[in-house]
Amino acid sequence: MRILDKSGRTLNSILLMLTPEEAEELIGSLESLDPSQGNHSHINDINYTREITVAIYTPDNLKFFSQDVRKAIETEY
Repeated sequence: MRILDKSGRTLNSILLMLTPEEAEELIGSLESLDPSQGNHSHINDINYTREITVAIYTPDNLKFFSQDVRKAIETEY
């Protein structure tokens, strides 16, 4: 698991507070992600002022991600 802020810095811990509707959207987004494509999903609040971006990474799909993301993940592989 890697948690990155907008600047690409890694964080060790976050508290994620979701409404029931946002949680349902997150679950649906996770179910539709295809790790072989390195795709990602955005979950926004009702006003589109806050956003969560989620992706699934593997050693085989790192090529799809930005250099900042690959750098943060490389320490694991």
